[in-house]
Amino acid sequence: MKRGDVVIVDVAYVGAPGSKRRPALVVQNDVLNSTVRETIIAAITSNLSNVHQPDQLLIDLATPDGAATGLSMNSAVRCNRLHTIPQSDVRQVKGALSAALMKQVDACLRSALGIY
Repeated sequence: MKRGDVVIVDVAYVGAPGSKRRPALVVQNDVLNSTVRETIIAAITSNLSNVHQPDQLLIDLATPDGAATGLSMNSAVRCNRLHTIPQSDVRQVKGALSAALMKQVDACLRSALGIY
């Protein structure tokens, strides 16, 4: 598993028991991904209503970069919704974001975390 991978994970509900299988983006660096058993992910959603916000990134499947993600519909990476999960909770690697999209994710993460 590498930074930029689009993965399928079981994401726990906030404030309620249970979880749901969802796509997510691995945002933790590769050194930590290879040395610790947890990883940091950003949620991916098909709800595009907030994609204009600086902490979300549109993944457009009509573009070559979007098609390489392995997602089944246009989606948004929600950099304002980060989770730390055990790497064993990753069920599948679907695809990956290009270097160009990851550069945009980095900007969304900076916005979400207030790092300028």
